[in-house]
Amino acid sequence: MATGRLINELQSYGVRLVDPKAGADSRRGGAGPSDHKAMTVDGMTVMVPVHTAPAFESPYLVEKPDAFGRSRVSRDGVSLGEVTFPLQPKFYGLSTADGIPYSKIAVLHGRDVLATTVLQSCIRYQSRTKTCQFCAIGQSLAAGRTIERKTPAQLAEVAKAAVELDGVKHMVMTTGTPPGRDRGCEILAESAAAVKAAVDLPIQVQSEPPDDDAWFQRLKDAGADALGMHLEAVTPEVRSRIMPGKAQVSVERYLAAFAAAVPVFGRGQVSTYILAGLGDTAEAILAMSEKLVALGVYPFVVPFVPISGTPLESHPTPSPAFMHEILGPLSKMVRAGGLSATDIKAGCGRCGACSALSAYEKGVAP
Repeated sequence: MATGRLINELQSYGVRLVDPKAGADSRRGGAGPSDHKAMTVDGMTVMVPVHTAPAFESPYLVEKPDAFGRSRVSRDGVSLGEVTFPLQPKFYGLSTADGIPYSKIAVLHGRDVLATTVLQSCIRYQSRTKTCQFCAIGQSLAAGRTIERKTPAQLAEVAKAAVELDGVKHMVMTTGTPPGRDRGCEILAESAAAVKAAVDLPIQVQSEPPDDDAWFQRLKDAGADALGMHLEAVTPEVRSRIMPGKAQVSVERYLAAFAAAVPVFGRGQVSTYILAGLGDTAEAILAMSEKLVALGVYPFVVPFVPISGTPLESHPTPSPAFMHEILGPLSKMVRAGGLSATDIKAGCGRCGACSALSAYEKGVAP
């Protein structure tokens, strides 16, 4: 089976693990890819659901690693190839001077990405009428697996250790949306500045579009190398149903913000996360992606994965066929627009672990 097709299938169906403790710890709840485990398929490290309802019934089984760390992946008893697991990072064993484990401040995503949610709370999360239906930002906080506010000094300390001990190559800083018109840009700027002062590490910052476009230059000046502003869904009806609070920031405002941010960060250094499977058609996602590519924005399209404990925990994942219908044309569109995951300095698009898109870009897909 071609690598891209296999990744597509694994991310849609999830996997059953014979040895749940293999490799680095999986993540439950929280922001970013949750209920997943990182595994490497044909040299590409991807995040695959392991704690979701579809994963518990997945036709794909990953066996216990052998003495060389290799695991066989099979479907209905037929071997399809091998996977390996990134190891537990060394920096997880450290704590700050005030006793906070580094893993509560930032975590490893994929193989070499350090990720943190600077503010683990959001003005939209506490209200059923405003919360994004897929969001679990409060779960890891409630479970004591993280702290609400990571200080710039803490982030700098952990980033330096992650680079020195584990060879981390870039960093993602996201945030829940606080009150105020900057929508988190101020705390992202001060955090990026502190990390850059401590270690030479490319950084992507992620927020909703601020009301003032001047924040883009401020973020760049603070040390951010790339910017993510995530649409999640692309049509107004799906946005208002799935994320009623965030949908108050219109698609038009996102497009205007993208147009203002690209000249600051450069073509391909601004990206957006689009969750396929929430109700948008493939045609709608591709039409929006065409607009984004024309602006110089990288459309990172990933399959929606339901997270336990959220309103969408029973929502179905998109089929591999639906993802193929999007990722095939999208990869050609991205290349034709002169964009590439490998050219992104930092962030989700460069990591690529949550989607088979980069495999399609590289031509190792069906």
